[in-house]
Amino acid sequence: MLARKGLLPDGFLLTRLAEDQTPNRRSFHSQRARFITKNGSCNVAHKNIREQGRFLQDVFTTMVDLKWHYSLLIFTSAFLCSWMLFAMIWWLLAFAHGDLQPRDPDSDPMVPCVTAIHSFTSAFLFSIEVQVTIGFGGRMVTEECPLAITVLIVQNILGLIINAVMLGCVFMKTAQANRRAETLIFSRNAVIAPRNGRPTFMFRVGDLRKSMIISATVQLQVIRRTVTAEGEVVPVCQLDIQVENPLRSNGIFLVSPLIISHTMERGSPLYELSAHSLPTEDLEIIVILEGVVETTGITMQARTSYTPEEILWGRRFVSVMTEEDGRYCVNYSKFGNTVPVRMSSLSAKELDLSRGGGAGRRAQPAGLGPGEGRQGGVPPRGQGLRLRLRPPAMDFGGLSNLQVTQPPVGMNFKQPRGV
Repeated sequence: MLARKGLLPDGFLLTRLAEDQTPNRRSFHSQRARFITKNGSCNVAHKNIREQGRFLQDVFTTMVDLKWHYSLLIFTSAFLCSWMLFAMIWWLLAFAHGDLQPRDPDSDPMVPCVTAIHSFTSAFLFSIEVQVTIGFGGRMVTEECPLAITVLIVQNILGLIINAVMLGCVFMKTAQANRRAETLIFSRNAVIAPRNGRPTFMFRVGDLRKSMIISATVQLQVIRRTVTAEGEVVPVCQLDIQVENPLRSNGIFLVSPLIISHTMERGSPLYELSAHSLPTEDLEIIVILEGVVETTGITMQARTSYTPEEILWGRRFVSVMTEEDGRYCVNYSKFGNTVPVRMSSLSAKELDLSRGGGAGRRAQPAGLGPGEGRQGGVPPRGQGLRLRLRPPAMDFGGLSNLQVTQPPVGMNFKQPRGV
């Protein structure tokens, strides 16, 4: 089972739950590239960006997107730089007014711009007191210097702006919706197994929290490399996959782990996928789960992806739900466990062609091959024995000439009245 990094430590039980003992199939590449990692992060590196200044046009979003150690460094540096800047301004005001020069005790006292400023250190402490509104009372601005009053107003306004921006960034980073996605888990492997007579792609999703995800929806996309009719190579072709959901709202009630399925039928991007072609397919199935966090009302999104080596053919998930003491219990130790099922290695397209290959051939379920599941001499269900009338030679003793046959098309015999 997938445990996202950042919230659950490596030694936590959920990261060590029992999975399939069957090792994943080796890919023909040493390491297959993927767009979305298993923990949901985007695996795309942007290089040679010439217009780096565009990021500074949206400073708030840029700071929120930064890693925590960079954000804390900027947070601390912003306050220290503002304190140092205004400490220098207060020191220059005191120096220009002559407040730093030694005074003769016998001379008339001179009113300073700021009381109790004798050095740069005292100016720095006064700058902190003004911007943070500590107010020890030992230093204060007087009416002697109008410029000092202007500097006091500017520092207070700038301090409020810095507080709003820095605290807003920290709040947004702590309240990001992707933190809620840490407790949404996906099965490490997806499976392809027959369901209702059709090959079906399935994976499991669960929520570890008791608080619900409101209006949760699941989207599936296939990213593969395609070639157009003109020979143009499209390295990234995104195709939508229809999710089987009987609800009209297309939402899911994620109160317990659910198995999300997609039927591999005509029109599906996986219609031609078979057990033999699966290991060599160059595709990636991306899963996107969106919803609203019940406690905060913030829209969240959880992502993961499945590559061909993470898709198991001919296996299905085991049940994790049990009923105990009048309530349902979920056993997360079986969250990603699968069991083998009987299934043909043919693709859904090949199965459809084999089913419609001959007139009168009975349709076979997806778990069987084209020649399996039939017994010779036994008519298909729904085609019972019928009576066909063979015309008599001379008289109407036709009852003695009736034969029991099994025609594809026949005349039903109706007994005449009075016989």
